[in-house]
Amino acid sequence: MAGISKTAPDFEDLLPAMAKKLGGDGLMRELCNGFKLLMDKDKGVITAASLKSNAAILGLQDLRDDELASMVREGDLDGDGALDEMEFCVLMFRLSPGLMEESHLWLQEILEQELRTAGF
Repeated sequence: MAGISKTAPDFEDLLPAMAKKLGGDGLMRELCNGFKLLMDKDKGVITAASLKSNAAILGLQDLRDDELASMVREGDLDGDGALDEMEFCVLMFRLSPGLMEESHLWLQEILEQELRTAGF
């Protein structure tokens, strides 16, 4: 992510393993649970402040305020300065190279199956 220092802990992409173990619905439930854990309970969104107060849960307690704010900006699609549940889930998929690769393979498989069903 832009703005994250080189001293940030290495990111271990666990989403593909979670997807394999939990399936698509289970993975989405876990992402929603993660969102609820990190969100500002009063606002219902993840803010830089709520991320900071929960940073230790993620092993990110050493990140500076500007780095945490950068993480929120990275996923803030509507420009409101916070992450709603959808933005959080989209960001988690974007940050998971393995899951993105699997998503492309799933899409290709579905498209091929649809074409076969349609007689092509």
